[in-house]
Formats: sequence, structure tokens, C-alpha cells
Amino acid sequence: MTHPAPQAGTPSVPVASRRRSAVVAACGALLALGFVSLGIWQVERLYWKLDLIERVDARIHAAPTAAPGTEGQPPFDPWRDEYRHVVLQGAFRHKEETLVQAVTEQGPGFWVMTPLSLASGGTVLVNRGFVPGDRRAQESRTAGQRDGTVEVTGLVRLSEPDGGFLRSNDPLAARWFSRDVAAIVQAHGLIDAQPYFVDADATPNSGGLPVGGLTVVSFRNSHLVYALTWFGLAAIVAGATAYVLMDDSRRRRSAAGRHAQGAPLASSNGSRP
Repeated sequence: MTHPAPQAGTPSVPVASRRRSAVVAACGALLALGFVSLGIWQVERLYWKLDLIERVDARIHAAPTAAPGTEGQPPFDPWRDEYRHVVLQGAFRHKEETLVQAVTEQGPGFWVMTPLSLASGGTVLVNRGFVPGDRRAQESRTAGQRDGTVEVTGLVRLSEPDGGFLRSNDPLAARWFSRDVAAIVQAHGLIDAQPYFVDADATPNSGGLPVGGLTVVSFRNSHLVYALTWFGLAAIVAGATAYVLMDDSRRRRSAAGRHAQGAPLASSNGSRP
């Protein structure tokens, strides 16, 4: 028994199915390309971060030099000078020290931020180190209040503006939660101060306080994880898109085969005509 030939003008493949496949393919391609782009961006950020870590490590372990903006050095450049190993000579102005709340490996207490009047001219704010809460008063650590010309070696650090998390600096009340150079300079009228501060190294101070050398050099580097996540999402989207397209193609071939044998095609909503 022969089957009747398909009627003239009747499409062999449902048009709606082709349109759906085109939309799925376009959306899948856009999503996959978007995720791949994000993954590539994270790879670029990864290499940037690795380069930054390498450069900072080289600065930290380099021989100390004159600080930026002093002794004929170029003006301070945050990108070039952060964590630069420097040496300073001058006299501390202990009466103008600022205590900034801190939590370190030694517990809670304060950073002692003291202006250093340079022998070559100008002022640099120096984080002399950490003191516990019960030694915040200068009278309790007079042995460490070094007078006369001193030499300080340490690392250049960027200002920490605006205070700490949910806590704003209050210069009038002498309550400091971050090492905000601009605010501290303004509070003490240090008109010739550099826009950075220097973390003093671990050279012991008389009496054991302040404790220097507590700089934490740490850079979060999760870019590889982020890149793999984005590439993984791109692969998932590509796989899902390919599966849907292959399934649609299989359904169209099956429908075309039934139509060729004289069976009516299913409508786009799944019902028979």
C-alpha cells in the first residue's frame, strides 16, 4: 500500500521549530561569548595581580633609598612607590603624635603615628609601630620617645581615608580608626607633609615600645577561580545550547519523516491539525 504524497505547498519542517532553534542559538552564543569575555578579563587581571605582587616583593626587599618627594627624589606616585623601602633622617615631633585604633597579632591597641621633621626639609608621617591599649599614654612609654636626629627605615604606605568600617575618624575628639594622612596632617597643621606615611621596620625601640615591623603585605588573588568559573559557565551554556539544537533537529527530522510517509505534522502547540 502506498502513502499519499505530501500536498503541494506544505512545509516539510515546522517553521516554528526553526525559529525557536534560531532564537536558542543566538541567545546561547551571546551568553557563552559574554562568559568567555569575563573569563578573559579575569585572566588579564590575574597576570596584572601577579605582576603587582612581583613588583611589590622586589620593592620590599630592595635596599632602602630616600623617600619620594625628599632629597631630590621625584614626587610621590602611588603606583610606583607603594611599599617602597625607604630610609629617613630627622627628628620626631612626639607632642603631635596620633593614636590610631588597631588590631594586630599582638591584640588590640593603637598605631603610633608621629611626624618626622626631615633633616633635608619637609615632614613625613611615620607609623612607629603598635602599643597596647594600657600603654597609650606617652608617660607610660617615655623610654621609647626618641629625641634628636634619628634614622628610620620602613615601607611607604598609602593613606587610608574616611575611617574604618562603619566608623568615621573624629579629629576633634582625637578618635582615629584609620591612618588618614590628609586628615591627620590637617589636624596638626603639618603643611609641609608628604601625602603618604611610612611603616617603621622592626628595629627595636628603647623600652620595647612602639613595636614596629608589623606591616602586613597581602594581596587577595582569586582571579584564577573567577576565570575558571566564567569559562565553566560558558561551557555549560554552550553544551546546553547544543543539546537543545540537536533535540530540535531530531524532532524536525522525525516530523519530516512522518510527513513524507503521509502522516500529518504536529502543530506548534503539539496538537494535531
